[in-house]
Amino acid sequence: MPGVAPFAEVQLSSRATAKAVATAEAAKKLRKIAPALYTSNMTDPVEVIIRRNAWQIVALYCPGAIITDRTGIEGRPAADGSVFVISERSTDVELPGLKIRPRKGAVATDLDRQFIGGLRMASPGRSLLENMLPSRARSGVARTLSKAEMETYIDKVLAQRGEGAINTMRDEAHKLAPVLRLQTEMAELDRLVGSLLGSRPSVEMAGAVGQARASGKPYDVKRLELFEALRAELVALPPNIRVAPELDAAGEDNQAFFEAYFSNFIEGTEFEVDEAVDIVFHNAIPIDRSADAHHVLGTFRIASNRQEMAAVPATAEEFVALLKRRHAVIMEQRADKTPGIFKAIVNRFGNYDFVEPNMVMGTLAQGFDIYRSLSGAFERAIFMMFLVAEVHPFLDGNGRVARLMMNAELVAAGEQRVLIPNVYRNNYLAALRALSVNATPNPLVRTLEFAQRYGQVIPWNSFDQARYVLEQTNAFMKSNLADELGKRVRMPSPELMADAEGRYPASSRP
Repeated sequence: MPGVAPFAEVQLSSRATAKAVATAEAAKKLRKIAPALYTSNMTDPVEVIIRRNAWQIVALYCPGAIITDRTGIEGRPAADGSVFVISERSTDVELPGLKIRPRKGAVATDLDRQFIGGLRMASPGRSLLENMLPSRARSGVARTLSKAEMETYIDKVLAQRGEGAINTMRDEAHKLAPVLRLQTEMAELDRLVGSLLGSRPSVEMAGAVGQARASGKPYDVKRLELFEALRAELVALPPNIRVAPELDAAGEDNQAFFEAYFSNFIEGTEFEVDEAVDIVFHNAIPIDRSADAHHVLGTFRIASNRQEMAAVPATAEEFVALLKRRHAVIMEQRADKTPGIFKAIVNRFGNYDFVEPNMVMGTLAQGFDIYRSLSGAFERAIFMMFLVAEVHPFLDGNGRVARLMMNAELVAAGEQRVLIPNVYRNNYLAALRALSVNATPNPLVRTLEFAQRYGQVIPWNSFDQARYVLEQTNAFMKSNLADELGKRVRMPSPELMADAEGRYPASSRP
């Protein structure tokens, strides 16, 4: 077909190709999807074709354009489909799901990067400068980022890539400012970056993210989005209070023991039940596993202390103090893990990075404000656990302290604690990942709700009864083996409970 690229999914008709395009259209080999725009795809919806070929279409309508302004930083069409470019074209192009919005501007420099179809992507320094230009939204989004959005973007660069990256971008902007005739914007950019870095007197920040960083308490924006997603899930829950059963002193200790035992097992600190009994109740510390033993013992010391477990924070300062105090007890024998002191280096699980050290305080404070907006103890408990686990404020021991903080919320309200038995470990970790990675909170809520119901019916007043019921419901089975065998944790049946009561004393300690 002369003049028409036979395999191009989208192509623009011109005087040179008009006849060939008309012939192909008549033969049902092309169809028109917008003024002068045709596709060889005869089946897919127009919106899908345009979305898939967005950059090729921009290149067709605006040859050699520079992608800049908001699009230069965001790297994709805006929420309303807008793509902002510098081009010789003077009119907008509106297509289903795509709005090409050209303007006049300085030509490309050597620093602007080659992109699809002959387009150029504005260099990082240029993007910063051109987004300092004021703009108003005529319809849809504004051409450039607002001041608050610029603060958030620079904060993100600082959080993910450090001061060196933002300074490199700023140095490039300094070189380009005279070429682009944006010296005034460069001065404003210097003041903004300097304020966020703390190297210049602070200018007034327009958004919460900028205000937090300028005040020395930057926070992780991505984590705040996860916290908000969890909060929305929690406030939608129907009220469901699971009152803790009446326990005698032995029962309190027995439940605290299994809480400590299971919590440490999740973290890979594995003992046989009898070994853990010797550690906790008989002060027998194995010489070759002294640190591990103290992790179990430290967790038990907190879990069994009714006064400590009834303490919940009223302020962000109390929250931080409780976290540090409880962590110091758990990790007392691990000086290398800086007990009670927030981390100074990034920690990770696999390829998942937790909150940057310089953002720990700010993120905990922001999360605490969300925590305070929740009313039910169960809802607060889940949120508290995820807040601590997701920030991961310490070098080690984060999971243990997160679960203690969760159960303190429940104990303080007279509600049943949440225990995660060994067999349920993979369910729990998968639910955490679903929220951390995919922003899906429902699995975590359901997982902890089941664990709480399970713990509520265990006969804690008798150690032997509790142990027997836990064994018979697969609680002690390692989760990987259980997955292989198709085993799951089971709610105790009335028959099992009666069997346990007939076998063992009603109230006992190990």
